[in-house]
Amino acid sequence: MNAPRMHIIETYFECCGFDHTFLQGGTSVYLWNLSRTFAARGHTVSIVTPAHGRLDDLRRRYAVEDLAYEDTYRLPVALDPRVWDGFPEQVDLALRTTAHRIRLDGVDLYFLANEYLDRLPDTFYPPYSAKGRDLVFFKPLVFQVDSVRFLRAWFGDERAVVHAHEPYYHYLLPAALRDDPTKMVVSNVQSNMPIGKKVYAPEVQRLFNLLGVEVKLPGPEPEPDAPAAVVQYQQRTHLHYTYPPGHVAIYELTADHADLIDFLSPGQLDFYAGFRDTPFESLFRRLPIADVVRRNAHKMFVGGCAISDQWLAWDPADVDRAGVLGDLGLDPALPTFFHNARYAVHHKGQVELMRAADRVLGEGLKANFVIRCISGNGIDDPYFHEVAARHPDRLHFEWERVEEERVFSLAAACDFALFPSKFEMDTFLIAQGEAMAAGAVPIATDQRGMEHFRHADGPGTATGFAVNRSFAEDDELLTSALADRIRQAAALWTHDPGRYRELSERAATVARVFTWDHCADLHLAAFTRLWQGQPATLSTELALRQGWFDLLADDLVPPEAAIQHGDITAYERRVTFDADAAVRMFRAAWQRADFATCERVLERLPGAVPEEETARLRERARVLPGGRLEYRLPHAERVEVVEARRGSARALPDVRTLERTGPGVFAGDAPSADGRLLLTLSCGRVTWDEVRHG
Repeated sequence: MNAPRMHIIETYFECCGFDHTFLQGGTSVYLWNLSRTFAARGHTVSIVTPAHGRLDDLRRRYAVEDLAYEDTYRLPVALDPRVWDGFPEQVDLALRTTAHRIRLDGVDLYFLANEYLDRLPDTFYPPYSAKGRDLVFFKPLVFQVDSVRFLRAWFGDERAVVHAHEPYYHYLLPAALRDDPTKMVVSNVQSNMPIGKKVYAPEVQRLFNLLGVEVKLPGPEPEPDAPAAVVQYQQRTHLHYTYPPGHVAIYELTADHADLIDFLSPGQLDFYAGFRDTPFESLFRRLPIADVVRRNAHKMFVGGCAISDQWLAWDPADVDRAGVLGDLGLDPALPTFFHNARYAVHHKGQVELMRAADRVLGEGLKANFVIRCISGNGIDDPYFHEVAARHPDRLHFEWERVEEERVFSLAAACDFALFPSKFEMDTFLIAQGEAMAAGAVPIATDQRGMEHFRHADGPGTATGFAVNRSFAEDDELLTSALADRIRQAAALWTHDPGRYRELSERAATVARVFTWDHCADLHLAAFTRLWQGQPATLSTELALRQGWFDLLADDLVPPEAAIQHGDITAYERRVTFDADAAVRMFRAAWQRADFATCERVLERLPGAVPEEETARLRERARVLPGGRLEYRLPHAERVEVVEARRGSARALPDVRTLERTGPGVFAGDAPSADGRLLLTLSCGRVTWDEVRHG
């Protein structure tokens, strides 16, 4: 579509993708590529970011203009006494902020500098260890306030779309600009931070007061109507944490006050809307943040992400496979597996990756592995080094940052790309797309945020191999699945080269669709509707996927959707709930291990479901004499007992795994009356069950 000429202001804590010596994370690369593409389309593009104490470095390489901007003020920061022991209730930071500009590739980059923004010039981001100890922890908060004041003062009444990235780094900004008719705010969810992540409410309130913003913060939340075992377990999922009273959810501040909410992929948006099939799903539905999502769902859209133009421009055929692998001490005659990601063992599934590689190589599999776990401080886990030392002729392990062209050469020289990411933390995963674009066939987790790469598709359209999602640390199910897929992939490469080439070509074709031009098209379509005053509307497809049937007109809800979600009320809005519908709903719920829906069906139409199936439901858990539990569920892969510990909801629960005594049969000590069972199904869904004592 032809977008009107707009002023687009990108703002984030790190927007240094124009210079690899400044680069810290993927968001920076995203911002620079998207900004350049907007500018190439004729839009006015500005970037607002901290200088991070690197102005002198910038002056050596670029023409830096010192602007006639100076903002001197005191920033009141309220400190939570439970965290900042020994500190006063409030500290007032004396700040003098200046602004500096570089004009590059049609983009104006504005760098804000002051005493706090200039700290941590090497790492930019405060370490989490600074929390409660060092006020540098509030450097991102200083930037939030400075960016709001700069946007107001420098751009005044100029009409613009403000594209702010990552809620944790801009939760003040949407409300601060809400009443400015010239500024439209689009909040971009770059990573899947816990949706219930909170900050100290007095801190937010005092900063809103400073900025002249009137926002009624939400009051105390009631205790969630959920078992303590389920609540405590969430800390292990990396999806949710419990906060003490006096805190406010960041996503609520951004979603309620932004004009639009931007996601990197359809799967990421879908995941963040409901956390379906995760250990957090049932608790999420009981929390106030679920209502925040529903009431703002009409604002959600996919702006997308992309692979760099340079990576797509290089030709994999120009890479000397034998030379690249030979230089690493590997045999180019063998199938080769590649991994390239920052060192983040729980996020990237790297413990399971190394265990799987160690396992198959120990069995004698003839294959190579090129594993890059990027870390500026080296790799602190001795196991990684032990595995590399055990297989020196088969596994090359490195962690240094290198030029992008070398990474491309490694990917192009390899045959398969391993990306077993966990906890649904990856939202697009550029690195997987890059490897696929070079022809590597993916072996990756079936995460919602990565499904656009189609490695989990059916036989006719799949680009590679999938393993189930994982929400457990050091997950043996994931390790075993990876080992199986590696064996399967090596056999395919060796014995069916034609099928391998088909997958490789399909993988490259799929990945090469994700260009920055396409990403710009998606964004500009949404920005144009906003610019022209068109109201955002709820996606019918999203509402149906999430089961938000009450938000849709009756004729938009297919009865089959109600069957799949176990919603009898929604079904009856269209047709009569008869015996056939009862059986279909019962069976769909049984496959999801949604036993509450199974029970509701039986209550609604007694006798409709065959007795054999109702008996399976009611006899799935048997407590034998002596407190021994026997649990039967044919489509379960793992059953764990989770027991809450006494104390706060932030305590870690006790978890033990039942012994698998046969297909779908598990045994061990029964949980207490307050304990719960955590089920991992063969489809990858993770959900909860309870044992009814007595």
